[in-house]
Amino acid sequence: MTSVRYPAVAGMFYPDDPVELDEMIRTFLAEAEETEGPVPKAIIAPHAGYIYSGPVAASAYRRLLPARETIKRVVLLGPAHRVPFRGLAIPSADFFITPLGTVAVDKAAIDEIADLPFVHRSDVPHQPEHSLEVHLPFLQEVLEDFKVVPIVVGDASPEEVAQVLERLWEGPETLIVVSSDLSHYHDYATARRLDSATSRAIESLDPAALTHESACGRIPVAGLLLAARKHGLRAKTVDLRNSGDTAGPKDQVVGYGAYVFY
Repeated sequence: MTSVRYPAVAGMFYPDDPVELDEMIRTFLAEAEETEGPVPKAIIAPHAGYIYSGPVAASAYRRLLPARETIKRVVLLGPAHRVPFRGLAIPSADFFITPLGTVAVDKAAIDEIADLPFVHRSDVPHQPEHSLEVHLPFLQEVLEDFKVVPIVVGDASPEEVAQVLERLWEGPETLIVVSSDLSHYHDYATARRLDSATSRAIESLDPAALTHESACGRIPVAGLLLAARKHGLRAKTVDLRNSGDTAGPKDQVVGYGAYVFY
């Protein structure tokens, strides 16, 4: 029997009307800085409500447009916010639904990592989790035809994340997306200082420089940095803002960064 994972935060983090959602993402992409360069192998992008982090996420997603027809598989990792658990969770669902349509889960890729002792098949962490969901509409806008490997990261190590990425690395048809916001609920100046330090750590591929204050997705980010070092990638910050820059007050802000790995 076919099983699906329905949206948990449509109408809250982003519009649940498909026309409004499509227009919003297209506007974000159109307003993002246009740059030339190779298509990223991996990106890090934020996962807050679109009015806050959407413009920053678009800065990374715009760079995928030249590979619209090339990328066929997206390995999507994000931290668990709602359900605590040990390890990494893969879903049993065959499809993830968004207001823009259906995204097929790459079941073959899921099977490639299912034997790892820290990888668990469980839909419980996936059902309420927003960190993966908010990226799917962006992917649906910028890619033509793809499957997703959705992985929620719980209490795990960067080395475990890197081991999963190594199994799924493949070639240009595979994109890695790590979902993470940066610092949380500091004043504007403090957030700028902390997020600049996090960006330096990411660009230096230095997972040891990341702390609990650096990013809510610190573990999947650190795992990507380990994998990037092994594969000789370079990281670049393409956008660094916070909610005080986009749609919120400056007394307590959340940081957002967009990073690409070539």
